[in-house]
Amino acid sequence: MAEAPMSEAAPRGLIVGAPASGTGKTTVTLGLLVALKARGLRVGAVKAGPDYIDPAFHQAATGRPSVNLDNWAMGPDLLDSLARRAGEGTDLLVCEALMGLFDGVAGVGATGTGATSELAARTGWPVILVVNAKGQSQSAAALVKGFATYRDDVRIGGVILNNIASPRHLALAGGAIEALGIPVLGSLPRTPDVILPERHLGLIQAEETADLQERLAALGRFIAQHVDLDRVAALATPSRAPEGRYAPALPPLGQRIAIARDAAFTFVYPHLLEGWRAAGAEVTHFSPLADEAPPDDADAVYLPGGYPELHAGRLAAAERFRAGMQRAAQAGRPVYGECGGYMVLGESLEDAAGTTHPMLGLLGVRTSFAKRKLHLGYRRAVLLGDTPLGRAGTALRGHEFHYASILDRGADEPLVTATAADGSDLGPLGGRRGSVFASFFHVIAADQDRKDS
Repeated sequence: MAEAPMSEAAPRGLIVGAPASGTGKTTVTLGLLVALKARGLRVGAVKAGPDYIDPAFHQAATGRPSVNLDNWAMGPDLLDSLARRAGEGTDLLVCEALMGLFDGVAGVGATGTGATSELAARTGWPVILVVNAKGQSQSAAALVKGFATYRDDVRIGGVILNNIASPRHLALAGGAIEALGIPVLGSLPRTPDVILPERHLGLIQAEETADLQERLAALGRFIAQHVDLDRVAALATPSRAPEGRYAPALPPLGQRIAIARDAAFTFVYPHLLEGWRAAGAEVTHFSPLADEAPPDDADAVYLPGGYPELHAGRLAAAERFRAGMQRAAQAGRPVYGECGGYMVLGESLEDAAGTTHPMLGLLGVRTSFAKRKLHLGYRRAVLLGDTPLGRAGTALRGHEFHYASILDRGADEPLVTATAADGSDLGPLGGRRGSVFASFFHVIAADQDRKDS
């Protein structure tokens, strides 16, 4: 099959992948970004799949925004154009993989199943496979051989071995891999002091991580000491994917959009904001934790996801925030919430200690973090009424990832009806009341078909 023609603007890239989660690919990615930048390269980053936290660390490491490339939720034009835009002005683009390299969902979405391997096949970018060698030696080569031969259109360009205990360990594992004709680009000793702190949805957020720049600098030095950076940089190849026709993933919520942004509200996809600005919208921010109200001249308000359950008491006591949100709703301005924003728009939020805090009461939902249950997966959601996200029947793609439970949905009309990635029916989700609408569903993009027939 003939490859798609490349333009001079095609970004040179590589992918940092792994056989599974928890092998160290975030550590390697961040360390590579810092170390390569220290060598004078203009380095950018992207994240495969639906993740809010890693891109913020990417930006802290590179000084450039990092976007998500999600082939289940994004159509080909959006996917390809975002990759091209991310690579503008860079010498090298590093893509951090999601989960294991070939891990996707059961059903094909807008472009693929969400597997990072599909991005590798689409772009032609080689994969650096991060292998946890703890508890094995030559057996690591059998694992690498399996990954190298699983798909003909995915190339394993090299391996970085993690958790190497000794020179003998490296000689056994590394020698067996090199015998396959696959280079070992580096080996990382067991050093728990370079691990970044975590909490229930992943890493502690970049803006909350103490001494972040010092930690990143240490990661960069660690990777530079143990990885052959010249060979890594030489692996990067131009993308062979089409350029893509760029268009905003979603229509703007309004002309002037006020977005809650602080430690309680952080989960916003950069590509959505970029698309809204490209469509002519103005984006401003306010902090509910600082008891700030959305500006009265904003014609739409967005409460994104985050960690409101960790700050429920402060949010309940934020009177100016409460009054400003009520003014926006009473004036009929669109007020949209996702996940944590949905909880705050509701009647109450029970925290992990079992204390119930009153929330804004603009929707009837009551939620609890004390009764934890994981809700995780891609979602295709169809709007049940007209909203700024689209008219009734418009299909949206995104994901759900939270531990909160719904105690009472209230009497609000549901916002969407949803299906999981495997096509199973999840029924109605979220709520809408007047100009206020929200759900646990994080929107990534409008579906290509846009409306259900």
